[in-house]
Amino acid sequence: MAIALGGDEDDGDEFGEAHEINVTPFIDVMLVLLIIFMIAAPLSTVDLPIDLPSSSAVPQKKPDKPVYVTIKADLELAIGETPVKRVDLARALDTQTDASQGGGKDRRLFLRADRAVPYGEMMDVLELLRAGGYLKVALVALEGGPGDAASRSPDRPASAH
Repeated sequence: MAIALGGDEDDGDEFGEAHEINVTPFIDVMLVLLIIFMIAAPLSTVDLPIDLPSSSAVPQKKPDKPVYVTIKADLELAIGETPVKRVDLARALDTQTDASQGGGKDRRLFLRADRAVPYGEMMDVLELLRAGGYLKVALVALEGGPGDAASRSPDRPASAH
C-alpha cells in the first residue's frame, strides 16, 4: 500500500482556491448598517421640551453648528442639551464657542425661551450674555403667526394678552 502526499494529480478537490473576493456579504452588511443609521440618526437629536412662541418672520439660514441657549419653563438655563447655572453662563459659552468651529464672541447665539418664561427673566439672560461679551443673539420661535392655531399646543388654550 502506498499513499500519495500531494502530487500533480487531480485528486477531485471541490474546494479549490478562490482567486476573487466575494463582495455580496460585504454589501449585505453595509446595507444593514445604512438602514440602522438612517433610523438611529433622527432619534439621536434629542431636544429639550419647551413650548416656543410662534413668529411670522421670514426664517434665516442656520449655521452648520448653532449654539443654542435655552430658558426652560422652570427658568433653568441650558447650552445645547447641557444644563448650566446663571453665574456660569458666560464661562460655559466661552468654552463651548472656543471648542467649536468659528468660535469666539462674534459668533451668533440662538436664544430659545419657553412661552411660560416671563419677559423680565429673558431680559436677565440677555443681560448676562451682553455682560459676557456676546452681542449677536438671535431669538428662536416657531414658524407661523402668533394667532396660528396650529402653533399652539392642544392642551394649552389660547389666551388674550
